[in-house]
Amino acid sequence: MEILRTPDDRFTDLPDFPFAPHHTEVPDGEGGSLRMHFLDEGDPGAPVVLLLHGEPSWSFLYRHMIPVLVDAGLRCVAPDLVGFGRSDKCAARSDYTYARHVAWMQAFLDATALSGITLVAQDWGGP
Repeated sequence: MEILRTPDDRFTDLPDFPFAPHHTEVPDGEGGSLRMHFLDEGDPGAPVVLLLHGEPSWSFLYRHMIPVLVDAGLRCVAPDLVGFGRSDKCAARSDYTYARHVAWMQAFLDATALSGITLVAQDWGGP
């Protein structure tokens, strides 16, 4: 699988986005790995809100919600799904499958040891 990575300097000085980047590796499904970016804000012992973006967005979408939720005593974790934001991108469109996205998210949850989460998800919606 050919992997593309957006240079980190493309994300410097974004307005209203003071969050530190975090990364974890997830299996790519072909023996390699992909780097997934995520934000992790708030007290590590606080209840976790997992903020999942839809297409064509990334964790930047939640930049105004995160401070409000953290001020309310919550921990916010907002990953960039594979193919979006600061996460690695597969070069071939055929590498993006529903099964792989599920596996990548499961690997992310395993790697970050998140449990007991409250899920917030966003997307364009369906027909």
